[in-house]
Amino acid sequence: MAEPPRKSLSKADLPTCLRRAWFHLRLSVRDPTRIGTWDAILVTAASPEQAQLYNRQLIRAKKMGRIAKSTVTLAVPDPRGMRIGSGAATLNAVRALADHLRCKSPKVGSTSLNNGSSFSECSSEENYLSSLVELLREKHILLVHAGGDSKRVPWANPMGKVFLPLPYMAIDDPDGPVPFLFDHILAIASCARQAFQNKGGMFIMTGDVLPCFDAFSMVLRDDMASIVTVPIALDVAANHGVIVASNSEQLSHNSSVALVENLLQKPTIDELQDHQAILDDGRTLLDTGIIAVKGKAWVDLVVLAISSRSMILKLMESKMEMSLYEDLVAAWVPVKHDWLKLRPFGEELVRVLGKQKIFSYCANDLLFLHFGTSSEFLHHLNGTGSAILGRRHLCSIPATTASDISSSSIIISSTIAPGVSVGEESLIYDSSIHTGVLVGSQSIVVGLRMPDVILSVGHSFRFMLPNRHCLWEVPLLGHAERAIVYCSIHDNPKVPMSKGGTFCGKPWIKVLEDLDINDSDIWGPGESKDKCLWNAKIFPVVSYSQMLQLATWLMGLNGHKNELLYSWKNSTRISFEELHKSIDFSEMWLGSIKHQTNIAVQIVTACLNFGLLNRNVFQLCQEILEREDDGIEICNKFFSFFPNIETQNPQILPKSRAHQVHLDLLRGCNNEKMAAEMEQKVWDAVMEETASAVRYGSSSRSFTSDYSFSLRNVKVELPVRVDFVGGWSDTPPWSLERYGCVLNMAITLEGSLPVGAAIETKQGKGVLMTDDAGNILEMQNVSSISPPFHCDDPFRLVKSALFVTDVMNEPITQMNCLHIKTWANVPRGSGLGTSSILLAAVVKALLLITKRDHSNENVTRLVLVSEQVMGTGGGWQDQVGGLYPAIKFTSSFPGIPLQLQVIPLMASAQLIEELKQRLLVVFTGQVRLAHEVLQNVVIRYLRRDNLLVSSIRRLSELAKIGREALMNCDINELGNVMLEAWRLHQELDPFCSNIFVDKLFAFCDPYCCGYKLVGAGGGGFALMLAKTAESATKLRHLIADHPEFDAKFYDWDIFFA
Repeated sequence: MAEPPRKSLSKADLPTCLRRAWFHLRLSVRDPTRIGTWDAILVTAASPEQAQLYNRQLIRAKKMGRIAKSTVTLAVPDPRGMRIGSGAATLNAVRALADHLRCKSPKVGSTSLNNGSSFSECSSEENYLSSLVELLREKHILLVHAGGDSKRVPWANPMGKVFLPLPYMAIDDPDGPVPFLFDHILAIASCARQAFQNKGGMFIMTGDVLPCFDAFSMVLRDDMASIVTVPIALDVAANHGVIVASNSEQLSHNSSVALVENLLQKPTIDELQDHQAILDDGRTLLDTGIIAVKGKAWVDLVVLAISSRSMILKLMESKMEMSLYEDLVAAWVPVKHDWLKLRPFGEELVRVLGKQKIFSYCANDLLFLHFGTSSEFLHHLNGTGSAILGRRHLCSIPATTASDISSSSIIISSTIAPGVSVGEESLIYDSSIHTGVLVGSQSIVVGLRMPDVILSVGHSFRFMLPNRHCLWEVPLLGHAERAIVYCSIHDNPKVPMSKGGTFCGKPWIKVLEDLDINDSDIWGPGESKDKCLWNAKIFPVVSYSQMLQLATWLMGLNGHKNELLYSWKNSTRISFEELHKSIDFSEMWLGSIKHQTNIAVQIVTACLNFGLLNRNVFQLCQEILEREDDGIEICNKFFSFFPNIETQNPQILPKSRAHQVHLDLLRGCNNEKMAAEMEQKVWDAVMEETASAVRYGSSSRSFTSDYSFSLRNVKVELPVRVDFVGGWSDTPPWSLERYGCVLNMAITLEGSLPVGAAIETKQGKGVLMTDDAGNILEMQNVSSISPPFHCDDPFRLVKSALFVTDVMNEPITQMNCLHIKTWANVPRGSGLGTSSILLAAVVKALLLITKRDHSNENVTRLVLVSEQVMGTGGGWQDQVGGLYPAIKFTSSFPGIPLQLQVIPLMASAQLIEELKQRLLVVFTGQVRLAHEVLQNVVIRYLRRDNLLVSSIRRLSELAKIGREALMNCDINELGNVMLEAWRLHQELDPFCSNIFVDKLFAFCDPYCCGYKLVGAGGGGFALMLAKTAESATKLRHLIADHPEFDAKFYDWDIFFA
């Protein structure tokens, strides 16, 4: 057995892996036509009641933008809640999807079964089955197995382990819902979708494992099954499935593919040696639980699933199970066929599936995060993923002087009262904890709803949860009281008393002795079953205060008290096993929603009451509106705060921000009429704030002159700009409130300055405007020029320049006629900053002809105001890029006035020559205007969208890194900066690229160290930074000769003044 390349993914790579996966997930959800997403997502469940809860979670995931609207989602329970095994559950889920799609497809439905007929009773059985197969043949399905009992993580049983809170990267979006394990699984799975290409198939994952690896690079064999593996130490493999593979084919330094020769389940060292499963480095291949089925193998599986009804019924009647790993996967491994045929339905599995093979895809860098036990869960939170963990998320906690809450504890969706203690590395989730409660270290509290009535118990009682314990609260069907249950995080509920089973960390024998109770009190009389924690009827269902007192007694904290023993013996009690079957899932869901929205209401109220609006109120209100009965009513009450908010000093709270919050609330309350009016106020405020910051303390009337008639003409020609990185940080209102910086370069195209304006004076009055498209406009009354300017007006740019420079009120326009000519010899929607640079040319020409301050700094400011007047909302980087020569690093410092610092880079001759040889400037042929993109980004910023804020902040940081790279002549590092900038641009606006651009960049990737669209994206020009001068030459010829790419390369030069 050949050894895969040895390289492990370090813990430090976990943030990179997850952030990249989440970026891809968001992109695929926002634009599924461009980035392939799943046609259906299936989640298995243990019972119909749990499936109903899962379906609610799936619907919510769609609302939150984690599943595309076009994706079909289904939670599929095991029939009648009976255990049928993961293999049969897979077949059952595929069949359920086929039935669901059949109902949605009239053509298939016309031959569907009626009156409960079985397949054998249907005369058109063969045609019917064929039609269902065709329905699924080309579909791409994600299946997540989540129907287990979670016995080792019992507190996750009610919610389902797959939906346990996993606040990795929650710090990136503090006002958004806490991520679940399921959400991270979705992110990783979204990257694997590309491996199916255009062939149908299914990607199967387990709901208790987060496999972090480079799924973008995963390769699946056509028409075969595949299983993802990773080299692992032998002691770990002894508790899992192991794959025996043939000699591998190397795909990259981190992955390989090999035919699977055998399967081993929890093998001993001797078994590993006998089956030659040990690699040369002493490790073996671990089955990660990820299975992919593609092409013909997928069709075979669909055929088996659609005809599996009778098979599943027989499994249920005989109370047997069919395993995914041991049975279904074994059908693709020839050496297992003889063994499999002796298993239930083994011959059928071999007959239908056995024609295809299964391959091992070894992801050598895979980080295998298994959430199999409570201690593993806490370890992954506080160890592996601690660097990206959000330890406080949507919670209400008291001041540090009023409580003792460890900084390493994790408080999520919870309310903590003063006087509470929480120990190190503990988790509090979806809970309300009142004064006097003490939670130990490395403990877990979930779903606790402490009523105020518990305070009446008396001052002598203080509830304590010991170190390394978990406690959770569950609503029960048919009970007014909720059950409180608990155990040690190290208790294994499956281990019987006779084999050392424990409760709250103590052996059962010790527990019984300390509490003075008999085993028959817990398990009943007789020896017919294993006596373990899973079936121990030890948890009393009584009044809330009694449950807390009895809990302290059962956990060994209260000593022996006869009255507690008596209360316990006379109470109705429940076991974990009974609890799992008695959960009121509907009440649990509604209670959780109400609890979490109450916290959101508190946060929004504080945000509005204290007036700075630093939270994402829009996102928080989306959470509140999940309450269908009174969500809108609650949001309506927030309007009472706005009279006070609007009196805030605009230097502390910008009007644009206050208006945007008001607008979001109006939209949330379905008041579209007032929302439309408020939206206009938002943009008016942005314009006013920009004008105020730019004009403050400056004057454009620096000179005086005699404006008596004299022939005069002015011509301004400017280069275009290409931006390496930093765009968006220059755009108001960001640049008015936060630091921004951009790295860009002024260039000529085809040997000339492509943008310009000319003004000459003529006898007469008014203004004559002409452009290079042949448009002509003559205006006698220039005083009528005022905003708003219609977006289809070809001269709105010139009119805006006239308006902001106030030329209409200058004597020159009253004594002369101004003939203003404009031209731009670049394609429309180029992304080269053409409109702003043309506007700069017009403004500069107007200031020159009126003999006023035409400095680059003043022109830059006036263009910034003009952009707001026109409603395009542009920033300062375009005009800076065209007005200032060569390569420059420009910073803006917020305040009144807005300060700009333009620092030219002293580029060496070597750097300039290498850039000219390696940097390709190409017009993609895709045209798009940036106005709508910019508005969307500005709205997200005004909402304080944390993902957007962090993305723009990172773009500013990258500008500094890019500057350093150029100063050090490290062009390859500049390429890395461009690649990350391009990813961030897509995070800001998923539509800044399209299928054509994606194909173009994928084609150039082997030859380039960096690439991006210039400007806001969506089309226009692209920069491609080749790895070498030779690569640039080769790529240029390849793209020019490629039939799919109608792209044009432009010769360019750096423009020096």
